[in-house]
Amino acid sequence: MAIVRGRQARWRVFAAHGLLWVFLALTLFPLLAIVSISLRPGNFATGNIIPTELSLEHWKLALGIAYQGADGSWVQPPFPVLTWLWNSIKVAGISALLIVFISTTSAYAFARLKFRFQMPILNSMLLLQMFPPVLALVAIYAIFETIGSFVPALGIETHAGVVLAYLGGVATHIWTIKGYFETIPVEIEECAKVDGASHWQAFFMVLLPMALPILMVVFVLAFIGCIIEYPVASVLLREESNLTLAVGSKYFLHDQRFLWGDFAAAAVLSGLPITLVFLLAQRWIVSGLTAGGVKG
Repeated sequence: MAIVRGRQARWRVFAAHGLLWVFLALTLFPLLAIVSISLRPGNFATGNIIPTELSLEHWKLALGIAYQGADGSWVQPPFPVLTWLWNSIKVAGISALLIVFISTTSAYAFARLKFRFQMPILNSMLLLQMFPPVLALVAIYAIFETIGSFVPALGIETHAGVVLAYLGGVATHIWTIKGYFETIPVEIEECAKVDGASHWQAFFMVLLPMALPILMVVFVLAFIGCIIEYPVASVLLREESNLTLAVGSKYFLHDQRFLWGDFAAAAVLSGLPITLVFLLAQRWIVSGLTAGGVKG
């Protein structure tokens, strides 16, 4: 039977849709502005949101392609944007995988095992995670300078050192995965152990497949957090060839030389890996954020 809505209900529906369109427009406006700046000739931040003249000069420089200017001279890329992008993807990808591994194994121990000082350790990790890393930049630099004197591969000016620094932010992810593990009945693993499975086999072959949605959520969050991180990477990395894109982008904006167009093209380019990760993990993200381990 058809549902008849009153006039007031119809206006509420129209108002809700209108507010959604306004919210969508406000959300997309900064992105459209950045794309517009990257397609204008010249390095100007002001202008129409729809460019009157399109130019790909900034995108060519961001992709490492030289182009011929109006005066006939060749303009070379000022910075290795693609190298910075690859450094960001490499550091963020390795860090996210290691964060998922450490967080998963630690969360399993806190969710399934009983040992002394379990809750104090959990609460201490959460308390320490409340302080932003920028408060410890001096200590981080001193620590990795000392580590580099013994293990050069993990010291200053190394991507491995940056990855090791990022691994310190696993407390929040441990809490997240622990809460998800606790929604999965222990009886499922006990049944697997009765059938002859060891602790590791029950964890790897029974628990992990059921926890795949939350693991993908943690991977995406860790990947995004690492690829856009600036303070720690700016302290540990200073050579141009080793910089991540978040750190290297500052060189587009000098006191006497603001390359807004080149900066905008690099900014749009930096969002492509995050978008790709979101698209690949989309089928697990919603279920990982809303559902438990067992449905029904």
